[in-house]
Amino acid sequence: MAFVKDMLRMWAHSWKRFISIAMITLLGVAVLTGIYAGCRDAFRSTDRFFDAQGLHDVQVLSTAGLSNGDIAALRKVNGVAKVQAERSQEVTFDLDGRKSATMQEIGTNGIDQPYLQEGRMPKKAGEIAVTRKFIRDSGKHIGSRLTVTPESASSDTSDTSDTNGADGTNETNGTDEAPSFPTKLTIVGVVLDPQNLSNPDGYSAMTSFRSTATTDYTFFAPSDGVTGTLYTSATLLVKGAAAESTFDESYENTVKQVTDRIDGTVKTDRQKARRQELLDAGNRKIADARAEADKKFADAQSQIDANRQQFNQQVDQIVDMQASAAAANAGAAAAAGAPNAAAAAGTNAPNPQLDETTRETMRETIIAASPELTQAKQQLDQAQSQLNEQKASTEQTLKTSIPQVRWYVQDRQSLGGFSALKSDLDSIQSLGNAFPIVFLLVAVMMSLTAMARMVEEDRSLIGTYVGLGYGRLAVASRYLLFALLACLIGGGLGLIAGFLGIPAFLLVVLQGMYVMPGLRLEYDWLYGSLGIALFVVGVLAATIYACVQEMRQTPAALMRPKAPRAGSRILLERIRPVWNRIGFLGKVTARNIFRFKSRLIMTVGGVAGCTALIVCGLAINDTVADLGIKQYRDIYQYDLMVVSDDSDASAMRTKVASDGRVTSSLDVRIESGDLTVAGSGDGDSGKAGSSGSESIQLVAVPEKHLSDLGEMVTLQPVSSGILGTSGVGKTGSLKLDDDGVIVAQSAASALGVKAGSKVRLTNGDGVQATAKVSAVNRNLIGSDVYVSETYYAKLFDSKDAKNTKNSKSSEDSEALTWNAMLAKLSGSDTSQTDYAESLEEDSSVMKAVSCAHMADSFKFDLMGAVVALIVALAGGLALVVLFTLANTNVSERVREMATLKVLGFFDREVHHYVNREMMILTVMGVILGLPLGRLVGGMLTMALNMPSLYFEVEVKPLSYVIAAVATMAFALLVQLFVNPVLDRIDPISSLKSVE
Repeated sequence: MAFVKDMLRMWAHSWKRFISIAMITLLGVAVLTGIYAGCRDAFRSTDRFFDAQGLHDVQVLSTAGLSNGDIAALRKVNGVAKVQAERSQEVTFDLDGRKSATMQEIGTNGIDQPYLQEGRMPKKAGEIAVTRKFIRDSGKHIGSRLTVTPESASSDTSDTSDTNGADGTNETNGTDEAPSFPTKLTIVGVVLDPQNLSNPDGYSAMTSFRSTATTDYTFFAPSDGVTGTLYTSATLLVKGAAAESTFDESYENTVKQVTDRIDGTVKTDRQKARRQELLDAGNRKIADARAEADKKFADAQSQIDANRQQFNQQVDQIVDMQASAAAANAGAAAAAGAPNAAAAAGTNAPNPQLDETTRETMRETIIAASPELTQAKQQLDQAQSQLNEQKASTEQTLKTSIPQVRWYVQDRQSLGGFSALKSDLDSIQSLGNAFPIVFLLVAVMMSLTAMARMVEEDRSLIGTYVGLGYGRLAVASRYLLFALLACLIGGGLGLIAGFLGIPAFLLVVLQGMYVMPGLRLEYDWLYGSLGIALFVVGVLAATIYACVQEMRQTPAALMRPKAPRAGSRILLERIRPVWNRIGFLGKVTARNIFRFKSRLIMTVGGVAGCTALIVCGLAINDTVADLGIKQYRDIYQYDLMVVSDDSDASAMRTKVASDGRVTSSLDVRIESGDLTVAGSGDGDSGKAGSSGSESIQLVAVPEKHLSDLGEMVTLQPVSSGILGTSGVGKTGSLKLDDDGVIVAQSAASALGVKAGSKVRLTNGDGVQATAKVSAVNRNLIGSDVYVSETYYAKLFDSKDAKNTKNSKSSEDSEALTWNAMLAKLSGSDTSQTDYAESLEEDSSVMKAVSCAHMADSFKFDLMGAVVALIVALAGGLALVVLFTLANTNVSERVREMATLKVLGFFDREVHHYVNREMMILTVMGVILGLPLGRLVGGMLTMALNMPSLYFEVEVKPLSYVIAAVATMAFALLVQLFVNPVLDRIDPISSLKSVE
């Protein structure tokens, strides 16, 4: 009982050490569990939402639409739980200019169900549910009416002629119809599209540029009133996928098995079957069209032949008249020389006969001499030439009118909203996995320092207990239980902060970027227990080491005071010119710092770790803060990007040119697409085994203006470096050519793509092609892929593939439609922003983006919140570390401080004597921690692979100053707590001998 009382008394006496260990454990456990818990709660709530709304696991698209036979074939695939055939249609409407939307049929099989936020779900024809983004942009509300205009149906889905029965058998009984929706609509509800959880007010909305292949909004309509026998897509649910977390690798493996089966057999078979169906149906149409065309061409040819015959008769009459006149003139001349012969011949002599060669020569001469005849002949020749061209064109059109059938099998990764959310959370979680390591190392170092001093102070008592027969384990339990209790209390408080405080903070920021219904905080018993156990093991290991170091001595040795450390010279003493100029107290301070190596290492290491964390957090903040400036002022040299629909491209360029604000411009084509790297081990696709998909902005550049791209965009080749660095080549050394594409660094870094890699590109029409990466260009925001006009034609089988290369102008061939313009503007940043806003009000403009506005408005709230959290926790850790080290330093030197007081030192002089050592050690830790923080910050950028973002590490000088000043301020704050301890030292009691 006395042993227990003495142990409790010892614990109460060491309350400062107890608080230090508990606080370090609290901070470490909070960091370890907090960021993880916030991301996990977001993952789980999103997964539950996806399961509740039936978000598809697999989506199948076809360039020729999907028939009932295709749907039946998908149902038979092993591992498919449900298949839902979906119909959609693109429409346009007027909303401060021409806007587009996708009319999406609400499925009846429970897949991709929109989440109702307000109002009710549509049930009747003409009723629709819209997204909150549309409500915000349009100002409309539930009950508002809207009239839309359907886009012209593509030939791929409207010129087919098979209708399959419900049982999957092919029954050709007429022409299939593309989906058609009502055009007079009434808003009855506001919903959330499960395929896109992005908050329309989030930062990602500022950097998205619409192409002709995407729409601005999605309208959800019931099946009532929807007509058409073809399906736009088929969505599938996979057996067993709902039981897995959609963000785990196990889910991806489950879905991949089904997609592989579809790609392996069903895709090929149905493409062939569908193609044959289209051929059979199309051949009849072709035969009818050819017969009709031949009849029209025959009538036109007959008309041309009649006109040419009439023309030839007129010319022949003139030829005969000239020939007769020539013959008469010749006869008159002969009669003058021989009158008797002429009289004998008489006046009825026949006209001379002309051979065909002479007649043709006379025809050409007569036509050339008459402007009227020349013009008439040219008109006849031109009409014949046009007829021949129409014949050839019609024949080619008939031959190619039947489209090729291509299937595209996609999983959830192809959804932009899903992949963005997953990458955001994964990247933030990677920070949560990295920082606790530093906290754990600091906790072990501080625990070792505190417990070693605690055991050393009780060495005589330990010797007494051992001498009285107490076991070493029983004696050591006094300190092990002390450390364990401190860890458990600190860890328990850390769990509260880690599973409640930090997640609540992060989720508030996340909900500003994404809409996540049903979000709630959850406790993970296993992870929380392991988090505490990790710090318990580390602290107890340090305590055991401290106990073993002391208890391996005999009880007699333990009961005697520890012998003072033998005197020794330090390195500075050997530098005589310096040492001789140092005062007495300076020499004492230098000896105290460098003679006690453990104190030096612990103090410098602890302070360096805390400083490095602060620098790392500030480095991430500086990096994010400079992203917009670097991208929109340094990399993008243009001031304005304008995008229009294909049909409005000419009007858009005319509008911009007529405003007189443009100093130089470059016409390009911009499409939204995808860049995919398939996992492989041959190195052809970047890193071995790399895989993934990234949404990109595909920018096609006219062949004759390839050199102008460098004037609008800074082209700098980059190569990946170590520790988050990258090698950047010389500006202007990169050129776009016809041998490959230039990929943005932001996409290349996320997918492991490098120069020479092979990637799969998907253009705005959904056509896929394998392309070679010629270079990786420095790019921080957005994933631009630049391609020349010729290489684009080669990749995607463009009509102008043959004559683009050698064309002198874009009008010489049927080239790409340049639906966008990059322009440099005159005027201030404010005027440029206002001009871009005014352009968006024009009906011919789909999107107008001012780089000046983007540079000023770009924000990354999620990363900023995490950085603020990390810096705050690192500052707290620095304060605890300095407090622990300062108190340990004082407790080790109580007799020394008492001696100084006996010698006549005033309290202020004693403060200066002790605090000067701590400040010097703190300065040394800061000097070491500043470059260490830059190093750690560089390493963390390698883990932050986020969609359309590349973190080019930037640490401003001010950040180094802030980190250093903050650490020094913490050291000065600690002095306020240490000085009263020094004042309370009693010289008489402290100098008593234990003998």
